[in-house]
Amino acid sequence: MTLRIVMPVLNEAPGLAQRLQALLPLRQRGAELVLVDGGSTDATWAIARVHADQVLLAPRGRAAQMNAGACGSSADALLFLHADTALPGQADRLIAAALQQGSHWGRFDVRIDSALRALRLVAWAMNLRSRISGIATGDQALFVERRLFEQVGGFAPIALMEDIELSRRLRHHSRPACLRQPVRTSGRRWERHGVWRTVGLMWWLRLAYFLGAAPARLAQRYGYGAVLPGLPAAVGVLAKAPRAGFAKTRLAAVLGRHGAARAQRRFTLGTLAMVRAAALGPLTLHCAPDQQHRFFRALAARCGLHCQPQAPGDLGQRMLGAAAQHFSVQPQLPLLLIGTDCPVLAPGHLQCAARALQQHDVVLIGAQDGGYVLIGMRRLVPQVFQGIAWSTPQVLAQTRDRLADAGASWTTLDTLWDVDEPADWRRLQQLEQAHG
Repeated sequence: MTLRIVMPVLNEAPGLAQRLQALLPLRQRGAELVLVDGGSTDATWAIARVHADQVLLAPRGRAAQMNAGACGSSADALLFLHADTALPGQADRLIAAALQQGSHWGRFDVRIDSALRALRLVAWAMNLRSRISGIATGDQALFVERRLFEQVGGFAPIALMEDIELSRRLRHHSRPACLRQPVRTSGRRWERHGVWRTVGLMWWLRLAYFLGAAPARLAQRYGYGAVLPGLPAAVGVLAKAPRAGFAKTRLAAVLGRHGAARAQRRFTLGTLAMVRAAALGPLTLHCAPDQQHRFFRALAARCGLHCQPQAPGDLGQRMLGAAAQHFSVQPQLPLLLIGTDCPVLAPGHLQCAARALQQHDVVLIGAQDGGYVLIGMRRLVPQVFQGIAWSTPQVLAQTRDRLADAGASWTTLDTLWDVDEPADWRRLQQLEQAHG
């Protein structure tokens, strides 16, 4: 049996690396791990790219994310796993045995990780109710034959109760296999809001759903934020050629000149993949010193990427050249400008920046070193690129001063960090190995 594990995620960075590492034995036995991000603005995207076979971006909502993760699979079975749920070590073999015995779908018993004794009773009741009703919840790690999942149409496009709705359709084909080996799920929601208050809310939501309440309204009552629409924007990426002694020179102290060039190549490829996942609009790679390096030529030839040389001058002049060129051709389309050295910049950040430009002329994502990792504009404000002490801790503050002088409206999003110094490289290594 081949197995695809689909995990929907949204701002799950703390502890995510360890949870994904725990799935390595299953992957070594052939299981495929696909993470589907709903627009995270923490380090989720960066961690997932290291530890998963595939990382996708989908509209926020577990149903949409899990359907996206299942789409295009050729695996025999699909396993839908919440990010805060841990599988038993032999989960793949247990699923294979259940399906070989005639079940077409199923779930595991659940155990809630918590010091609260009341949650043992809650888990026991969840398992008993599921065994009697034939309804599985997402916390129980629902699995299903891929062909049956496709036959019934996957998860319904609803904001809540997607697991219950799918179970009701699957139940027409067979009763679920109720595996007694438990998965372990986090008790954080019960601990945060109170055990019996949370249980009461869940029962009320379930009853309201069966009585016909709209899932979107129930999702808001449960605490899910509204799904914000995606907005178009062009993205310009400023990148240096991955040439020894030219790119990431400050990392040469720990990586060597050629190692620093390889890091630049890796950062550029990761940034381009992230921008494409965001799917905002046209992407242009602004190349330094020009687009003739074999790396840039390969990107243009193999990926159809639009590459053009950066304007001469300092960083401000190069960004101004990219922005001026864009607005001369597409004045109605907002522009986001980024570099390649912020590994924690995610599609969700780009989407948030594009939305911010509905109300502001400029949006900034600051860097912890005093600069910024993204500047977005809905109109050209050339002053923001002039008279700035680039590569100093004053960049962001001076940019704000220029915006005020120009009478432009602006906003800033959460500060991120980029990789310039050896300490930043070590931080990146620690993030990829075990965040949180």
